[in-house]
Amino acid sequence: MVNSILTSLGFDPIPWLSNNSWAKFCVIFIAIWAQIGWHATLYLAFLQAIPADLYEQATVDGASKFQQFIHITLPQLTPGIVTSTFLLMSGGLKVYDLPYTMTKGGPGYSTYTVTQSIIQQGIGQSQYGIGSALAVLFFIATGIVVFLQMSVSNLISRRFQ
Repeated sequence: MVNSILTSLGFDPIPWLSNNSWAKFCVIFIAIWAQIGWHATLYLAFLQAIPADLYEQATVDGASKFQQFIHITLPQLTPGIVTSTFLLMSGGLKVYDLPYTMTKGGPGYSTYTVTQSIIQQGIGQSQYGIGSALAVLFFIATGIVVFLQMSVSNLISRRFQ
């Protein structure tokens, strides 16, 4: 549809999925678009759970909006931020379906993911040993990322309490 509009305006069509940069952009854009609703709902739920009395008390004490954000809103949102980042990181590490459906890892290998490599090596090419080794290495790398994320989340939550 966008290319039709561009063509009618006299511009050249954009090679959305056949150009390395545009293909990456499209996959990332659609992944973000697919996750925004869930995470917005998560943040709204945490924001609505903050008691209004805290803001009233801060206003009476003379706190500015920025101070209220730093000392009330952000500490109350910390569990939601931790949950959201954990879901985004774990979901981002196991991406397979979106880039495979859109581009099958192409053009070239620009949208090829680790999970695509594991599945295609292990199942598609019947190299079960290589697929298993890649899966174990991916599991270890994922464990390290989750450990680092939880360490940072604990530091942040301690900072705001």
